[in-house]
Amino acid sequence: MSLMWLSTEGICHAGTKTFLLEEVSTMPALPLDELQLTEKDPKTGKLRTLPALHPEIKADRSFVLYRPPPVVRDPALVEEFLERAKFIADDLDWLLALPHDKFWCQVIFDETLQRCLDSYLCHAPRKFDVLLDCHPEVNDMQKRLHRSVFLTFLRMSTHKESKDHFITPSVFGEIIYNNFLFDIPKILDLCVLFGKGNGPLLQKMIENIFTQQPSYFGDLDETLPTVLQVFNNILHKCGLQCEGASAEPQKLEERVNVTPRNMPLQELKDIVLYLCDTCTTLWAFLDVFPLACQTFQKHEFCYRLASFYELAIPELESAIKKRRYEDNSVFADLWRRISHSRKKVMEAFHILINQVCLQPILESSCENIQPFIEEFLQIFTSVLQERRFLRDYDELFPVEDDVSLLQQASSTLDETRTAYILQAVESAWEGVDRKKAQVTKDPTSPAASNGASAMVESTAEDREELGAAYASEDECAGAAAAPPTKVSGVELDSLISQVKDLLPDLGEGFILACLEEYSYNAEQVINNILEDKLVPSLEKMDRTMRRQPKPDPTPLLNSRHNVFQNDEFDISSRDSVDVSRIQKGKRREKETTRSLLNDKRLIAEQKERYSQYSVVVEEVPVQPGEAQLYREDYEDEYDDTYDGNQVGANDADSDDELISRRPFTTPQVLRPKGQEEGQEDEEEDEEEEEEAEKERPKDHFVQDPAVLRERAEARRLAFLARKGGHKHDSSAVVGNVKGHGQNRETVQERRKKEANKSTRANHNRRVMADRKRNKGMIPS
Repeated sequence: MSLMWLSTEGICHAGTKTFLLEEVSTMPALPLDELQLTEKDPKTGKLRTLPALHPEIKADRSFVLYRPPPVVRDPALVEEFLERAKFIADDLDWLLALPHDKFWCQVIFDETLQRCLDSYLCHAPRKFDVLLDCHPEVNDMQKRLHRSVFLTFLRMSTHKESKDHFITPSVFGEIIYNNFLFDIPKILDLCVLFGKGNGPLLQKMIENIFTQQPSYFGDLDETLPTVLQVFNNILHKCGLQCEGASAEPQKLEERVNVTPRNMPLQELKDIVLYLCDTCTTLWAFLDVFPLACQTFQKHEFCYRLASFYELAIPELESAIKKRRYEDNSVFADLWRRISHSRKKVMEAFHILINQVCLQPILESSCENIQPFIEEFLQIFTSVLQERRFLRDYDELFPVEDDVSLLQQASSTLDETRTAYILQAVESAWEGVDRKKAQVTKDPTSPAASNGASAMVESTAEDREELGAAYASEDECAGAAAAPPTKVSGVELDSLISQVKDLLPDLGEGFILACLEEYSYNAEQVINNILEDKLVPSLEKMDRTMRRQPKPDPTPLLNSRHNVFQNDEFDISSRDSVDVSRIQKGKRREKETTRSLLNDKRLIAEQKERYSQYSVVVEEVPVQPGEAQLYREDYEDEYDDTYDGNQVGANDADSDDELISRRPFTTPQVLRPKGQEEGQEDEEEDEEEEEEAEKERPKDHFVQDPAVLRERAEARRLAFLARKGGHKHDSSAVVGNVKGHGQNRETVQERRKKEANKSTRANHNRRVMADRKRNKGMIPS
């Protein structure tokens, strides 16, 4: 059935084609897929019937491809971008102004339009791509283009615009699926580009796509292995291996020890950017379309995500922190991206747990929650070995809160398994300062029904969110160490001397400023100075500037520490000191040996004690009333068994010697002065010794040489006398003048000298040489 458009407004010029349409208002509105149009053939002039969705109805219009904004403010590049972006924006505005049937004909059959939209989804800046000081006109054009693209996809995902303009839902699903108007990669890009500020509207848009065409769930299921392969590729580039990866044997030429620490800087940048893009895209898709979580969990996505995080993130963080950078902005950018990736991984994992386990528990009845509780326990049991991941996740989203929710929802919860999970979480925090972070979800502005301001996010808002995310990265950092702290003390002096050894003309103050600028990297400072690559602030400084000494804020008295700290003479810690115990110089003892001996104070104290031993009482007199008392105190039964034996009867000792008691003798030290024996003689001897010492001449330091020679000669003669020999008379050896004969004594002395000359001087060389030769010490 065809509809005739009779009004003159029905004449539409599109290129070289002219359509004459007549409208019959009495007929009910038909869906676009059933609508037939009657047109006049321009060649024959006859009327013909065509479906409303036909390639010939498409207008001839060529859409150019999108290119991202220029990084630098080059006037030529800026002008090129503005011109290209204006073409695309004008074409999209023209497309959005088309009627319902013309719009869908252009969308379905215009391949240049699809390539233009695909190029924007691929190359448009993400919110984590911070633009570097773009031109204001570039920002305005980018916002306009961003808005037009979003409105185009929004109209493409709507099958019913009004009661008169709509498409059958089933046919709509086939149109968008068979013509590849939407696919999983496009949907992922839409979420990451337009998710902020348009969350509810984008959620309805994607839900409508998946509802009208359930085949997209199958495509998502087939896409997830590719997403997991992305994680494996990152691990492979980092020289790591993930559990569950393909067990194919590795080629010999591929066995290269490549780690994030020794790989080139550009390759490390690519890996970090790739990881950041992947994690942010996954989180954006799950946040906008939570219904996809069930499909994700079919592939054990939670376990694979935790395993990848445990292997890759610590290695990349360590490589970023320990690498040396010529520009600190590179380090800051890499650190922000890796922290942003970590946070998005945690949030994606939390969305999966919430949608797969917790949300169904809150919405279901008590009889149907047991499978979801089991799924929760199973997921966390599988990731307990990933200690770093568990610690970072618990920091953002406490596991204890989720377990508490399960305990409130079910009375039959397995307390053993939950206690095991909580204990594993606590053990993951061992040795790390625990700090809970308060995470608030980004506020989303409600989508307005009319007006595009609520539909499209701006790049400035993206940068604000990114800045907020970077500011809160400390909360997501977990146990990650912060950038190296400031160097001081001996280590700083060592770095300064290291630079000064190679460049002695530089001042220590200038070297210190360079070290502070380049993160205390002495090699980088030396290289930049030699190649004249210093930053402008250092170029303006005086290179002979001296180092300014910094005063110690701690007083000397408070910082003093030694072995005499807090002793009795420490005036810093005591207000009063016993001056009588202070002696300047060597102490001269006034007491002499005689005064010490004459000190009898100790003897007087002990005299009374020892005097009691001289009193021996043989019998104790007993008073008449005390007899009974002694009888009670001591009562001995005498043993008379051996009384008949004559013990000691035949000994030579007399009876008196055995029985008589030795008289007590008072110790000499305790006797009075009158009873001391020989004391006067001892005093006389001491006086004589003192007089002899006074008469003895003093020992001078330099003695008379003549006296010393006499003593030496006396010692020598005494030594010869002890040896038993006598002195050889040298004059006797010389003898008389030759030719006059020698006496008997001279001949004897000469004979003795000849016989004993080998004992001194060097007269036995031939004998010793023969001895060495006989022992083989000298080759013959």
